[in-house]
Amino acid sequence: MKVRVNVSLKPGVLDPQGRAIHHSLESLGFDGVNDVRAGRLIELDVDDSVSDGALDEMCRKLLANMVIENYQIEKVG
Repeated sequence: MKVRVNVSLKPGVLDPQGRAIHHSLESLGFDGVNDVRAGRLIELDVDDSVSDGALDEMCRKLLANMVIENYQIEKVG
């Protein structure tokens, strides 16, 4: 089974990478972009026997920094 984990910074946490992307977009002449928040996508290929609880535990223990990040788990198929 394919699983996607989207990890993003919590609201209020400074995002220097997002700020740099925003600045670069403006420098390239792209107007109308109000804000940029950068995150990461982690794709896992797991056995069908892997439970939702185990996926959640993987995120909490390794894939996301729970102090500053949120995550969302999406089963692709």
